Amino acid sequence: MPLISPEEAAHFENMIYLPMVLIILERDRALFEKGSFKLKKPYIELVDGAIRQVQKELTETKIHMRKRHMKILRGTGDDTFTEYIFYHGGYEDHRRYLNMRLRNRVEELMRVYLTLSYKEL
Repeated sequence: MPLISPEEAAHFENMIYLPMVLIILERDRALFEKGSFKLKKPYIELVDGAIRQVQKELTETKIHMRKRHMKILRGTGDDTFTEYIFYHGGYEDHRRYLNMRLRNRVEELMRVYLTLSYKEL
């Protein structure tokens, strides 16, 4: 039996992926503001909506983790893998993530949040 349940692992992974998504969306927003787009507002509104969704979910995840005394730290990394250390219930779980997997998952999440943002408009 795994030390960390799949439900709790999802929260840990949110703490890996959501900050990455947030950083990328904020950088993209800055590019839209500085870019030579004729109509910037629709792009900025779409990205702002996605940023709000990510921030909301990240806040909920942080609250959940704080209540359950869960902690995550970034461990060592190289060109291929990045290690994360999950602390929960007195246990320490080391997990290595393929950097390409991290990149692909962040891209998937960006699609999800941009779609949610579009539906709100």
